[in-house]
Amino acid sequence: MTFEELGLRREVLKSLTELGFEAPTPIQEQAIPYLLGENCDFVGLAQTGTGKTAAFGLPLINNIDNAARLPQGVIICPTRELCLQITKDLNVFAKYLDGNITAVYGGTDIRTQISNVKKGTSIVVATPGRLVDLINRKVVQLGQIKYVILDEADEMLNMGFKEDIDMILEQTPIDKNVWLFSATMPTEVARIARTYMHDPLEVSIGHKNQSNENIEHIFYAVKERDRYDAVKRLIDFNPSIYGLIFCRTKNETATVAMKLARDGYNAEPLHGDLTQAMRDRVMDRFRSKELQILVATDVAARGLDINNITHVINYNLPDDIENYTHRSGRTARAGKTGQSLVLVNTRENVKIKAIERQMRVTFKQGQIPNPAEICEIQLNKLIENTIATQVKEEDIAPFMEQILSSFADLSKEEVIKRFVSAEFNRFIEYYERAGDLNAAASKDERSDRKNDRPSRAKEEGKTRFFVNLGRRDGLNPGAMVRIICDATGLKSKSLGRIDIMTSFSFIEADEEHTQKILKLVDGYEFEGHKVSIEVTAPGKGGSEGGRDRKFSKGPGSKRGPGSFGGARKPAFEKKGGFDKKRSGGFERDRNFSNKRNKY
Repeated sequence: MTFEELGLRREVLKSLTELGFEAPTPIQEQAIPYLLGENCDFVGLAQTGTGKTAAFGLPLINNIDNAARLPQGVIICPTRELCLQITKDLNVFAKYLDGNITAVYGGTDIRTQISNVKKGTSIVVATPGRLVDLINRKVVQLGQIKYVILDEADEMLNMGFKEDIDMILEQTPIDKNVWLFSATMPTEVARIARTYMHDPLEVSIGHKNQSNENIEHIFYAVKERDRYDAVKRLIDFNPSIYGLIFCRTKNETATVAMKLARDGYNAEPLHGDLTQAMRDRVMDRFRSKELQILVATDVAARGLDINNITHVINYNLPDDIENYTHRSGRTARAGKTGQSLVLVNTRENVKIKAIERQMRVTFKQGQIPNPAEICEIQLNKLIENTIATQVKEEDIAPFMEQILSSFADLSKEEVIKRFVSAEFNRFIEYYERAGDLNAAASKDERSDRKNDRPSRAKEEGKTRFFVNLGRRDGLNPGAMVRIICDATGLKSKSLGRIDIMTSFSFIEADEEHTQKILKLVDGYEFEGHKVSIEVTAPGKGGSEGGRDRKFSKGPGSKRGPGSFGGARKPAFEKKGGFDKKRSGGFERDRNFSNKRNKY
């Protein structure tokens, strides 16, 4: 079937031709002919990336009176990012029509949006909260609404917008058409269908609550303390990765992104504590592939519509099983393939089984790559990039005589060896002492918990330090790394295990840096507290229960463990984001192209 056979207006077809659209996707093929009719309520169940925007957007712009000044259609979606993306797509579809499409969303100046609505609009694309605000202000009038589209309905309800959606729908005419699109069909979505729709046509692409078949699902069993190192290895094993890392909390998201950036990876966080301007900057960089890895919370990543994402990495599994479908659905969009990788500790296999049952997916267990495998694939990538490099003859010609003279005493083989070593030694040095991160699944939950607790035995070649601050002081592993690295100038690879307790912490570092750390970190200020750091006595440190620990005082120590003081103030008051040059890690390949051609 072609788009011409669906019954769309020639102006719309002209836009699709220019976009290179040839054949509709399954959801478009089934939805569009029906939605072009009158008095049609519709439920479309399909995963993200299946073409839902065009499935409702094309018939909507086809049906409305584009000359109208009051809105005839309203599209409600969960996030600002999705709101802007839908608006962009509809404007492209309506290129040869005169309609006006207006986006309204939170986080920006409402006065500009009020002005845009008052100028006249035929379609409003909105987030629920901002739309309710504009309705209450009498700015948006819904009396002439003919079409209400709920996009990503399950996500909106998961985000707590139930009351807002009910209020909006109650304000619209009783004879409107309601089109509901969702990846899953939980109870609340079914309730909306029963309450506000009349005999809707339901179209399911695949089974309800089923994940995209083009996604490969892989889980890796690791010890709790090895999650971050495991993520690094997965990234290193996929050097061309363009991916999303999902974390449970804003704090975890910021910490993982910060550590990745410090280790030389092209990564930034996306979470609710960022200002709207910062969110826009991060998303613009990610869409243009200036940014290779986005570390995000579930809420921040709702509705992200970005093509060509190769990998989704679940740093932790979501609390709600259905959220796994939304996470994994960020890859394998527009008919492409992708991978959803999951890190689980040795007690979480039951969660994998639950996802398999409910989401109708099949996981295979993967093995965290070993250092030799990573080094081999990185070497091959280096060779591949070198061969593909375009030589600018005119630019390099003035320097060739000097270059050839410098290498005159070296054979071709020696030049190649030295060039490769210059680029590759960092990987070899990093991984030369790295071990196996794969953990065997255990049936003894108590044993696993014991193994995941902080160990009293320090790693060989490391010094174990006691730090007077803990979780109640706002300290987390990422902040601990920043304290040490900022104070001493050391790179994060010099640090080892970190154990954050309620009121104190432990960190390991290479023995050669012991005195430097004691001298420069002691007295460092973190959120209004003076840091006190001391070397733990042999066999001590790691359990929060004991009070009789012994410590060896370092130079400049101001006090013993257990006392706290000082008023808080924001930590790490730096500008300019992450300083990747301090890390000593590996610069990621930033040569990406991103041309969007599917909706």
